[in-house]
Amino acid sequence: MSINVRFFASLRERVGSATLLVEAEGIRTVRDVWAAVSDQPVDEDVLVAINKDYAALDRPVADGDEVAFFPPVTGG
Repeated sequence: MSINVRFFASLRERVGSATLLVEAEGIRTVRDVWAAVSDQPVDEDVLVAINKDYAALDRPVADGDEVAFFPPVTGG
């Protein structure tokens, strides 16, 4: 049982990998996924997608889900 986790742009550099496989046991929300891969708190402005649909940090995740983290988008 696992969750496929993807990181983009600066988050990929921060975590040190573009993809990771996280054991699903004990993981309930997106926030839990982040805690499993980083010892730093998640930035509340990070964009998240579960199975290619945008989601909130407190949204539940399930075995087999793909969770993607994107840095906040800025522009001007």
